[in-house]
Amino acid sequence: MALSVRIGTRGSVLALQQTQMVADRLQAAWPALAVETIRYRTKGDRVLDVPLARIGDKGLFVKELEDALLAGQIDLAVHSVKDLPSRLPEGLSIRMVLEREDPRDALVARDGLVLATLPEKAIIGTSSLRRRAQLLHWRPDLTIVPLRGNVDTRLRKLETEGLDGIVIAAAGLERMGWGARISEVISPDICLPAVGQGALGAEVRAEDAAIQSLLQPLACRTTEIAVRAERAFLERLQGGCQVPAAAFATIAGQTIWLRGMLSSVDGASLLRGERYGTVETPDRVGVALAEALLSRGGEAILKNSG
Repeated sequence: MALSVRIGTRGSVLALQQTQMVADRLQAAWPALAVETIRYRTKGDRVLDVPLARIGDKGLFVKELEDALLAGQIDLAVHSVKDLPSRLPEGLSIRMVLEREDPRDALVARDGLVLATLPEKAIIGTSSLRRRAQLLHWRPDLTIVPLRGNVDTRLRKLETEGLDGIVIAAAGLERMGWGARISEVISPDICLPAVGQGALGAEVRAEDAAIQSLLQPLACRTTEIAVRAERAFLERLQGGCQVPAAAFATIAGQTIWLRGMLSSVDGASLLRGERYGTVETPDRVGVALAEALLSRGGEAILKNSG
């Protein structure tokens, strides 16, 4: 058993908070373990003046951490699972997912308004094509503008850039202790969350059995199964930042309920679907739902997005 572990993380306040959660749980499970945290600055952290979709790279917030893992500079990397591309580099795998926080999106608006009461042509900031497409599908009158930066930066821009509201992951706000800023937690019926949203995962070298053993007591099987179904959906779509896609799995007993969405950027052509399956075959459920949406017009959406 390893006596020490090096954890790689991004340097944002939220990333450090999330990494500390994993470090604390590791040390609670293994009191003699020494834990070191090493910070990295990713391309997504450096390039802040360009919308995510326009940058085009997959793994904008994880590549530098993955390179460090493959080089043996760290033993594991802590990620928001939603930041991970659907296909990981050869030799790496996700071997632990913590119990999921609230996976939904949240609106932070002036005067505590909610989506239904925002004024016509309200200006909403978001970094996500997925959120943009679904919000415009529900309320085409909204004006959606790009919004980049860490959670605290986005909250500040709400006040400084003339926005009526911003849409952001509820989990990030809650983890930072800013849940009181939320005006509305958005129903998945309006805006399905990103694949893996609200879940923290540990990426490790696939052959590193010692580190995987350390992580085993932290893993949440229910969340891992849900995330597997969602990621299988995204991988079948070959989804990246340029394609508005979403999936959200919930589990009751031995049954998975997976909802998915694929849309044009403007939200005009938006497909939704759902599939049920068994917890023993989450990947099959995700692939089946993706293929159903592709057969209903998703192929054309993907072609036009390219």
